[in-house]
Parts: sequence; C-alpha cells; structure tokens
Amino acid sequence: MAKKKLNKNWLHDHINDPYVKLAQKEGYRARAAYKLKEIDEDEKLIKPGQVIVDLGCTPGSWAQYTRRKLAGKDGGGVNGTLIGLDMLEMEPIADFHFIQGDFREARVLRQLEVVLQGRKVDLVLSDMAPNLSGIATADAARMEHLIDLAIEFSQLHLKPSGVLLVKCFKDMGFSQIVEKFRAEFKVVVQKKPKASRDKSSEIFLLGRGIKNPLKNAVEEDDSALDI
Repeated sequence: MAKKKLNKNWLHDHINDPYVKLAQKEGYRARAAYKLKEIDEDEKLIKPGQVIVDLGCTPGSWAQYTRRKLAGKDGGGVNGTLIGLDMLEMEPIADFHFIQGDFREARVLRQLEVVLQGRKVDLVLSDMAPNLSGIATADAARMEHLIDLAIEFSQLHLKPSGVLLVKCFKDMGFSQIVEKFRAEFKVVVQKKPKASRDKSSEIFLLGRGIKNPLKNAVEEDDSALDI
C-alpha cells in the first residue's frame, strides 16, 4: 500500500512539475535539459567551436541543449563538434555524433578517435547514474565507479583547461567523490540547479583544469580499460 501511495505521489509531482511542462513545450526529451542549462548559464561552459562529449547521453536532452546552444541563428548546422556515447540506443539528433557501446572498450574508443580527428575535448558531460540496489554501500560503490570512469575518460581526452561535469548524489559516497575531484582538477565547484528536485540528493560536480592527464593510447584489442 505504501509503495502504491509513493508511486501515486511521484506521478502527481511529475505531472505538475513546471520543468516537465516546459520540456514538453520546448521539445526536450527530459526535464534534465534545464539542469544543464542553469549550470551552463552560471559557469559559461558551452561556447562556439567547442568539442563536447556527452557520456551516457540517452535519452538525449543534454545533447539537444548543447546542439541548440551551438546552432547558428538561421537554424543551420552547429559551430562545434558534439559526440555522445551510450550503451543504450538513442533517437538521432541532427549534427550529433552518437556512438553506441561501452566507452571503456577499444572498439568504441577507435570510433571516437575517428570523430575527434586528433583533437582534444573542451567539455565532458556525464548525467550517468547507477542502477540502484537499495543497499547503501553497494549503491555508493556503483556511483563512485561511474565517477572514476568519467574522470579517467577526461584524463585521456580533455584539454588542459577542459571541464568535466558529472552528476552525483549526496548520500552515495559524495565526500569521497569530492576528494577525488580535488585530486584531479585545479578548480572544483558544487552545483545544485533549481531544476534538480528539492527532495532529491542529486548534486553536480564541476572540475576545471585537469591535473594528471593520461596518454591516450587505444589498445589494438577490444579489451576494456582497467579502472
């Protein structure tokens, strides 16, 4: 009974959520677009000519926002390069290079390198979250693992002045994740956009300036990167 009530309350909140309504009106696939929009407007993340990689990009609302931000005023192509990586399928978005697969695998990284053409990345975005088990320690470990993946990807691909933006949760090993960010980035900022629900422990971490870049060497086989 309690679960039914909880689901009913969530559905009520979702239907009446102003960001859900706004997303429907403006054609975004999810309300999450407004989280990125607010952070971008505060931190001036997205600029013309940039190379941007979106990790775990499905369903694509962040991709839609970055595409609109870099699109010309006449509605033509984009001034920049937009790339998304995800193991799940995603409906196409104009001017957005989508690569389906695990970004730890050399096969996927080779496809990424084809698009990058030797260029380094200005901005790495990650709205990834783990499948939750309900066991606090296990969920915290899964969240931390996703952050590790995003950090290592950034060490391999970001420009020295590049930025990584990731989603975290205050109740999932957050203090340890903050320490990792401080060890790997020159500037670390916490962001809680208004579009992030008050009841949620969701919070975003932004790291600027990679401290410990890694040499980018794609393995010849399809083995995964060691984390």
